[in-house]
Amino acid sequence: MPNPRLAGRYAKSLVDLATEKGQLEVVYKDMQYLQAVCNSSREFVNLLRSPIIKADKKDAIISAVTKSNVSELTAAFSRLLVAKGRESELPEIAAAFIDQYNAINNIGRVKLTTAVPVSEELKNAIAARVKADQGLKNVDLETAVDESLIGGFTLEFNNRLVDASVLRDLNDIKKQFSVNLFESRLK
Repeated sequence: MPNPRLAGRYAKSLVDLATEKGQLEVVYKDMQYLQAVCNSSREFVNLLRSPIIKADKKDAIISAVTKSNVSELTAAFSRLLVAKGRESELPEIAAAFIDQYNAINNIGRVKLTTAVPVSEELKNAIAARVKADQGLKNVDLETAVDESLIGGFTLEFNNRLVDASVLRDLNDIKKQFSVNLFESRLK
């Protein structure tokens, strides 16, 4: 079961160690790689969380997956997680590390969802607007396409949601029609 508090503590320890060793950027790239592996391979995450597979097998598999793609510091950290029986938390630790790195470097994560793909010019304009409004140094803009929005967009940032989609407008109109304001006046 994912434990965000535990993941945050391990991530903080890794951030501190990487900063001390002068390898924060390298470990950040490693954590992005591990997060991409975990997001793309459900089997890998299931392997990490499996109580049936022995620790030495998990360590060998993690080493094989990350062999030439991560630094020695990240590989040693992965071995430590396996030794402590915390390898199941690796996806959450990677996400927590990236969040802490972004906080240290004043980087905001923004998710833009639109009904159709948007141009680079529009992405840059949205990133610039968020930077200016929030006083951030950089913005990590993630885009997604959801045709059910019909038109408009949704923008997720800092646990906030701006929903300017046609779907929301239609749902609001539907709610207004479901509540008949004039019915009480007829009686």
